[in-house]
Amino acid sequence: MLQRLGFPSVGPHRRFVTAVAIDAVGSGVFMPVSVLYFLMTTDLSLVQVGGVLSLASLLALPVGPLLGGVVDRLGAKQVLLAGNLLQAVGFAAYLVTDSFAGLTFWTVVVTVGRTAFWGSYGTIVAAISRPGERETWFGFLGALRNVGFAVGGLVAGAAITVGTQAAYASIVVVNAVSYVVALVLLLAVPATARTGHRPAAGSWATVLRDRPYWLLWTVQLGYCFSMMVLNVAMPVYATTVLGLSGWVTGAVFTLNTVMVGLGQGLVVRAMTGVRRWRVLVLANLVFAASFVVLLGASRVGVAVGVAVVLLGTAVYTAGELLGGPVLGALGAEAAPEHLRGRYLSLVQLAWNLAGTVAPVSFAWLLDRGAAPVWLVLTGVSLVGALLAVRLGRVLPVAAEQVTNRVDPLPV
Repeated sequence: MLQRLGFPSVGPHRRFVTAVAIDAVGSGVFMPVSVLYFLMTTDLSLVQVGGVLSLASLLALPVGPLLGGVVDRLGAKQVLLAGNLLQAVGFAAYLVTDSFAGLTFWTVVVTVGRTAFWGSYGTIVAAISRPGERETWFGFLGALRNVGFAVGGLVAGAAITVGTQAAYASIVVVNAVSYVVALVLLLAVPATARTGHRPAAGSWATVLRDRPYWLLWTVQLGYCFSMMVLNVAMPVYATTVLGLSGWVTGAVFTLNTVMVGLGQGLVVRAMTGVRRWRVLVLANLVFAASFVVLLGASRVGVAVGVAVVLLGTAVYTAGELLGGPVLGALGAEAAPEHLRGRYLSLVQLAWNLAGTVAPVSFAWLLDRGAAPVWLVLTGVSLVGALLAVRLGRVLPVAAEQVTNRVDPLPV
């Protein structure tokens, strides 16, 4: 069934794939209700809760690059396990924490754990796959996480409907347990190669001087900002700016989940023979088109506006389907294997930076009407398309074609 949808054969990697799915369900349960949970279980105000989340994200920003060196020296598996353990402990601590300082501390722990997970995740995926099939693997696991988030979101919706403190607490318990189960499954994942216990002299200098990779990082950063639109900008835009019913936001997430779950493998298969940089150009242009469509929803009535928002969501999701697998493969393959942890920590830094800046910047732009946020995002995507053209000229792996077949091992 997976092969018919264009996904890889899971084979001996079932435990890793299952752990990723369980982790996604747990995260999907908590993400939609995080602010509501803290408001329900503490005496903190909405502003204080927002301050906790922003402060924790800011404090955790430098952790990604630091963990990159740890991945290279000790191996990705150890960092992946530590990330799950930190998140399990952090969520368990939420059950008995109600002060601003305590909540900030444990949110930093959870954020560091999440950073450790994502900082080692790409290295693990690169290790279990081979050149030629990495778009397929990154696309498959991305789609799997998307579906897991959706399932978790349904559970979270049920808890919100009940609305009791016990219901919210059960979400935290489920999330903590999901990380423990994922940790047990990940114990069976083969360890990646270590490069030694001492950092190689000049290793970070090599990373920082790699201009083509920094260009790739800039393209990745633009993609990260676009990916924040679904969770941050669209719900506020639909309900607050356009005045649409709450069910429209649910329909937006459902449409995105179905398209990613069923279409990701097929889209990756359709990329076969296309040069990677051209896929990235197309992804950015599709994102730009989706933002123009979403802006158009503010120029029509409510009934037509619903249809336009859903159309914009479909176009937006197409950009997600195109860009994610190629950027995941490029981030891993453009890095020297012995420094892959450091290189991929920069990719995680891009995600963390976008996650820190996007909420406040999107809110500020949306507060000024419909046009500013979509025009700014359209500009970001058009710049990303131009940078992707340049990337194809300076980064050799970006000029390669998507093959979707396993390259032979060197003799």
